[in-house]
Amino acid sequence: MESKLGLDFEKVACARNLARRIADQVQTFVNQYTTVAVERTLCRLMGVDGVDANQVPLPNVVVDAVKQKGVLGEGVLFFMANAMMQTGLQPQQIAEKVAAGQYDFTQVVTSDPKRIAETLQPVIDASMGRIRARRARREHYLETIGEGPKPYLYIIVATGNIYEDVVQAEAGARQGADVIAVIRTTGQSLLDYVPYGATTEGFGGTFATQENFRIMRTALDKVGEELGRYIRLCNYCSGLCMPEIAVMGAFEGLDVMLNDALYGILFRDINMQRTLIDQYMSRIINGFAGVIINTGEDNYLTTADAVEAAHTVLASDLINEQLALLAGLKEEQMGLGHAFEMDPMLENGFLYELAQAQMTREIFPKATLKYMPPTKFMTGNIFRGHIQDALFNMIGIWTHQGIQLLGMPTEAIHTPFMSDRYLSIENAKYIFNNMRSIGEEMQFVEGGICRARAKEVLDKTIGLLEQMNREGLFSSLEKGIFGDVKRPKNGGKGLEGVSLKGAHYMNPFVDLMKGQR
Repeated sequence: MESKLGLDFEKVACARNLARRIADQVQTFVNQYTTVAVERTLCRLMGVDGVDANQVPLPNVVVDAVKQKGVLGEGVLFFMANAMMQTGLQPQQIAEKVAAGQYDFTQVVTSDPKRIAETLQPVIDASMGRIRARRARREHYLETIGEGPKPYLYIIVATGNIYEDVVQAEAGARQGADVIAVIRTTGQSLLDYVPYGATTEGFGGTFATQENFRIMRTALDKVGEELGRYIRLCNYCSGLCMPEIAVMGAFEGLDVMLNDALYGILFRDINMQRTLIDQYMSRIINGFAGVIINTGEDNYLTTADAVEAAHTVLASDLINEQLALLAGLKEEQMGLGHAFEMDPMLENGFLYELAQAQMTREIFPKATLKYMPPTKFMTGNIFRGHIQDALFNMIGIWTHQGIQLLGMPTEAIHTPFMSDRYLSIENAKYIFNNMRSIGEEMQFVEGGICRARAKEVLDKTIGLLEQMNREGLFSSLEKGIFGDVKRPKNGGKGLEGVSLKGAHYMNPFVDLMKGQR
């Protein structure tokens, strides 16, 4: 690929190699541990669902029973297989007996790997078949009714009530949106369980539950058939339940998931060890389900300066890419994040933003890049804000972004009205249509601002990645290398849910999902 910015692709390869070494260090650590969230995910993959008499999710009940005995490291599948052999019951029935206090889940009759594998195989096959069927349903829609062109127009709904979210999502789809993101209620990322059932109350968003996923997916399939255009559904598998929400989304046909451990570490103070372990399993599931993941590098520029910290975004994108590849995700499934967040009063700011976006596209040519609108410098001046969003949209189409998160003119004042959303979609569609081929027509002058800016950011990225190779990711995060936010390796939320794997530990889904697409 020839670089329009004059990028030195040997330097790009050097940066990518440095990022791979950092990712490999992380993966060496991750492979040694499991977490309560990973084990609850395995329960869900075995068909365990529902709640007990106290409304505690059954996956939590089962995993807590193992953890309380001090044997979490042996893995829930070891005990589940033994329970199935001992009782002749299915995993859901076993979970219900454990919840009722009628059965000691940790009794063991055998450790023979062959018998355990034979016992689990039918349930594993059924679970993977369910996810394959959901993926095939999406692919059938795409082959028959198709979808909108990239960049996908991405909008949010965030009423707190899933049924009201459906009304707004259907309206957004009819206005022209390609991706509907159901914003998750404030604080759910810090819950170490997934609420059950449909929900109608949430602050700043709606609870991410499997039933809510089903309700919204059903509604979008219906409106998509009406419009003759497949509508993608996005939610969040981040926080303390990353892999659980990933499998729930895989079961219910979600298409896009916000899925980034670094975001949780920096902006939710989730323990870095816990969330990087959880992230690996969540990305394996998303890869198998054909889900596009969104990463959160754009948020670095809300706490750090967008001009000075641009290289930290690229460095994080490269590390996230390598971590995703280790989990089996294809490049096309990587919605690597970056943002239009420079001060609008900066002279030639548009050119700096253009250079950043073009550089990101050239370095990640296959990725479904996620481009974030201006937020930090949005004010009550809705007219200037609408122009800022227009400039953002120009760069989105110019540099062939994958997912364009639409800015709203009133988002600095209140939760945008549906009319604001219409104006934003109209803005993007107008610009995308009128400037569809501008990227092919325009060149960047040698020795100009854009080329110089891209070279500067790439050079600083290599320097940062070299430093991180010497220190490791954990130490770098402790020093505040991303977003000017410092987090301790042994601090934050969720560390108590991490366990070293024991002699009988097994998780066949890792190899099966990575090996069978």
